[in-house]
Amino acid sequence: MTGMTSSARPLLNRRLAEFGTTIFAEMSALALRTGAINLGQGFPDTDGPEEVREAAVRALRDGRGNQYPPGPGIPELRTAIAAHQQRRYGLTLDPDTEVLVTAGATEAIAASLLALLEPGDEVVALEPYYDSYAACIAMAGATRVPVTLRPREGRFHLDLDELRDAVTDRTRLLLLNTPHNPTGTVLTREELTAIAELAVERDLLVVTDEVYEHLVFDDAEHVPLATFPGMRDRTVTISSAGKTFSFTGWKVGWVTGAPDLVAAVRSAKQFLTYVASGPFQYAVAEALRLPDSYFADFRANMLAKRDLLAGGLERAGFKVFRPAGTYFITTDIRPLGENDGFTFCRALPERCGVVAIPNAVFYDHREQGAPFVRFAFCKRTGVLEEAASRLKTLAA
Repeated sequence: MTGMTSSARPLLNRRLAEFGTTIFAEMSALALRTGAINLGQGFPDTDGPEEVREAAVRALRDGRGNQYPPGPGIPELRTAIAAHQQRRYGLTLDPDTEVLVTAGATEAIAASLLALLEPGDEVVALEPYYDSYAACIAMAGATRVPVTLRPREGRFHLDLDELRDAVTDRTRLLLLNTPHNPTGTVLTREELTAIAELAVERDLLVVTDEVYEHLVFDDAEHVPLATFPGMRDRTVTISSAGKTFSFTGWKVGWVTGAPDLVAAVRSAKQFLTYVASGPFQYAVAEALRLPDSYFADFRANMLAKRDLLAGGLERAGFKVFRPAGTYFITTDIRPLGENDGFTFCRALPERCGVVAIPNAVFYDHREQGAPFVRFAFCKRTGVLEEAASRLKTLAA
């Protein structure tokens, strides 16, 4: 019989069996089917700066990047990434040996974890975490050990004692994300100091996802972990252009770190996409050289959108955790008489025409995330105003 297999073994690699279709695909399909406003998936509904888009068009027309770019990324972009890290954080990088361009941050995470982990290794990660973290740890054959961020006094906090207790003799790597998706927490200097001291004491590698580095609000500041004592040679830092310049479809990300770490990640990366996003690399090189005013205006615009949606969510009856970073708001649905985020999110499009994401998908301890729901505010002001208006019906 065609299409059948004689083996009882499942077709899908058992390491991936628990993951299935992502919640983002499910909720985006629900948005399309119901005509709801999609505040689930985190991508902007407008393009980034016109001069950056035109830079990509120029590259295409001039034949730059239309064939395979160099494996580590084009020199112009690697140089721009190094200059960005130097200008903003005082980190000096060699563009030739300490910078690697990837197909977005998602590939950077995959390549880093596949390169640095072996079966039997443990990875301590902050829970809730972006779903690709768990999948990549599984593909590497390693074991994830979650440390849960817990809500207190309006934000989600890391328990440093719990982090320390999670480290064992099998721990190879800490996987961090700050500014943190989905909670919006930005790790403080004090927290990062303690993490750095733990990594040095226990001789751990750290992979840190900093894609929201330019989206920090109020009194929060983003401080790269690699700038702390003892961390320069043990930290793989990941960022990307998608979140900062609002061109998420271009898939241009990067890894920075000491030469031996970047070489290890490059060894894995070359067998994933090999290379990607040729013409867009030239455009991102120009984007990274935009004046500081661009980054300040981008942040101010997102702050206004955060406050617009947060106010609407509060009026609708949610408990709102105003994020110190990212473009996501985590809410607690229990004041609405609800306690199951999955059920709530699947019903929300029909109830009031808005789509959100249940945070429980980002937890190993599903019960910890059950009452929390995430909304994205990287949308046009009019869209957010309409969403806030629709959500008001929940209060009634």
